[in-house]
Amino acid sequence: MGARIDVKAKRVLVKVVSERYRHGSKKDKRRILDQFVVITGYHRKHSIRLLNSTAELVAPRQSTRFRVYDEAVKEALIVLWEASDRICGKRLKALLPILVPALEKHGHLRLDKAVREKLLSASAATIDRLLSNAKAGVRGSARRKPRAKTAVQRQVPVRTFADWNDPRPGHVEVDLVSHSGPDASGSFVHSFVLTDVCSGWTECLALVVREGTLIVDALEQLRTSMPFPLLAIDTDNGSEFLNETLVAYCEKHKIEFTRSRPYRKNDQAWVEQKNGAVVRRLVGHRRLEGIAAADSLARLYASSRLFVNFFQPSFKLLEKKRCGSRVVKRYEAPTTPCTKLLAASSIEHEMKERLRGVGVSLDPLRLLDEIRSMQRYLASLSSGSAVGIAPGRDPDLEKFLSSLATAWQEGEVRPTHHVEPRSRRYWRTRPDPFEAVWPRVRAWLDVEPDRTAKELLERLQMEYPGQFSQGSLRTLQRRVQAWRRDAARRLVFAHHERSADGRPGAGAISS
Repeated sequence: MGARIDVKAKRVLVKVVSERYRHGSKKDKRRILDQFVVITGYHRKHSIRLLNSTAELVAPRQSTRFRVYDEAVKEALIVLWEASDRICGKRLKALLPILVPALEKHGHLRLDKAVREKLLSASAATIDRLLSNAKAGVRGSARRKPRAKTAVQRQVPVRTFADWNDPRPGHVEVDLVSHSGPDASGSFVHSFVLTDVCSGWTECLALVVREGTLIVDALEQLRTSMPFPLLAIDTDNGSEFLNETLVAYCEKHKIEFTRSRPYRKNDQAWVEQKNGAVVRRLVGHRRLEGIAAADSLARLYASSRLFVNFFQPSFKLLEKKRCGSRVVKRYEAPTTPCTKLLAASSIEHEMKERLRGVGVSLDPLRLLDEIRSMQRYLASLSSGSAVGIAPGRDPDLEKFLSSLATAWQEGEVRPTHHVEPRSRRYWRTRPDPFEAVWPRVRAWLDVEPDRTAKELLERLQMEYPGQFSQGSLRTLQRRVQAWRRDAARRLVFAHHERSADGRPGAGAISS
């Protein structure tokens, strides 16, 4: 890089070197030009023009711009901005003709005539520029500028939630679900989720890592297994999707490629719904990492894809409108994704027959049993207690079938959703207001055990004015209830002790 010298020195250098350059040989010119470029930092073509020219290098004219809005205007504007409760420049511009006279009328502000005229004539942009330092000091730092779009982002158009316009099967949304658990560091398994917007048909694949080429491999695998051709995909703005590999793949196979807006999850509402209703419902939020976890997750999705698409009806939003403060939504009748595909006119007759054949041959109980088995293995794998390989198919379903009738009594039956039991709470959050006077209350109960807690509280309020409020009644009721329980237990134990001695107890029947 050339040395940084000022324009005056460059002008002297051109005057000294140009004469030798013009009259020198070709070899001398090359040597002089090389040195001149290194010293000045000029482009080589520009240096040739300068050295061949007879005109002197003129320094650029320094124009002095007159400052219209000086420090007095700026300080007055800051005071007015604070007096207006820090509103923006456009609103402050409209307020100044009202605010300045009001402050001057009440003696809060005295402005020079020239300063006053400049304040009232300043534009909204000028006001914002003069207040920029003050606003930056209030915010603590300058507002972060939006990141510039990459070449791939400019190449892939944006599609919002309202832009689908009831497409035919084959227009899908794609997303990744991470299985990192509470710690997002390190490497962990991801779920590749694909949802058809028209039918809700959902496909899930397990990925060991998040990488662009694996996304292309997943799409290539699903294109051969889905009951409809892949026409369009919509993704988020992650680098695993927005890359040259996926763009080239979509161009090669004539697949429309769009993306959602950054930080607008509702643009991908269809797949976001399945992320929770399918992936999180099946897998939960545990951490899964390694080849074994990815293989087990793939086996879980192999069973769940048939169960979800053939035996899990879902709603689809038809219309949403606002009536005042209330939002009214209207949905289609719940149907399974397979049923929606059978009703679609764009699906070929041969494919519909294949779907009907697969649906007739499926055993939903068998699929659910396989899902539960893989969930148990995934739960043990994430906790570190898994031994051996994943369980195979159980030929006997009678045990699983008999357990369905009483499964509700156990609460959560999905092994991937079991949580550690919490310890029972035994401490108090507030001090007991009756701790000091309880011996006296217990003496009253020993004499009159039929007294209610309300009567006891009224008696305490009479003897200790202002110490016990009506809100303490529930606490006293609990204490009285515990006292009666202990008294009843003492009576029962005393009855048994007297019976063991051979003497009639309190409840014995005499002749």
